[in-house]
Amino acid sequence: MALTEAAVAEHVARAWAAGRGGAIITANVDIVRAATRDPSLAELVAGSELVVADGMPVVWAGRLAGTAVPERVTGSSLVHTLSARAARAGRSVYLLGGDPGVPEAAAEALAARSPALRVAGALSPPYGFDADPVAYREVIGQVVAARPGLVLVGLGFPKQERLIRDLRPDLPAAWFLGCGAGIPMAAGQFSRAPRALQRAGGEWLHRLALEPRRLARRYLRDDAPFALALLAGALLSRFRHS
Repeated sequence: MALTEAAVAEHVARAWAAGRGGAIITANVDIVRAATRDPSLAELVAGSELVVADGMPVVWAGRLAGTAVPERVTGSSLVHTLSARAARAGRSVYLLGGDPGVPEAAAEALAARSPALRVAGALSPPYGFDADPVAYREVIGQVVAARPGLVLVGLGFPKQERLIRDLRPDLPAAWFLGCGAGIPMAAGQFSRAPRALQRAGGEWLHRLALEPRRLARRYLRDDAPFALALLAGALLSRFRHS
């Protein structure tokens, strides 16, 4: 949806007041690329109430195609914005994802910024838990038992979205955010790029410098060519319609 970050927070607050839950996907280039290649992943994205543009190439492509995308809305920023709104609304937050100790550190940082925030739980699930039916059910059981109003899931796409899909039936009034690296960023494990670099669409360079071994192949081989093709396709679509 073409929403600002403030509008996303307002939407979630109104839904909480009405007793409705939902899910948010912050669609960056990597998610858009994956969804265009796999119908099951496209269906996973379409099942969320809100899909916002996380990544300047996605914002630019939308604008080139004629969609008024007002701004980039990142998962790492929404972690703070929605946690603050949860505190104001009297809702609790659950943090799921990150290395051992990281979600707890992120919870402390969020609570320090919003003293009224209630932390329902923080969990670093074991590696490969999603491939083990018993471990997977245990993770779901722990989150459901905490009855949070906001669940921040930082496991990467599509693992986090699949887990959100499976959690939602048991927590129909909760809101879920697939936030990728948003939890370790909140914990201070990683820093965000300077604002000027973010606005210029270069935050991926900052992330690449921080984690070259993990991100080089994805960013340089997979995402960069797709981003260029996405922008070219959006421009061509604009010319055809005009």
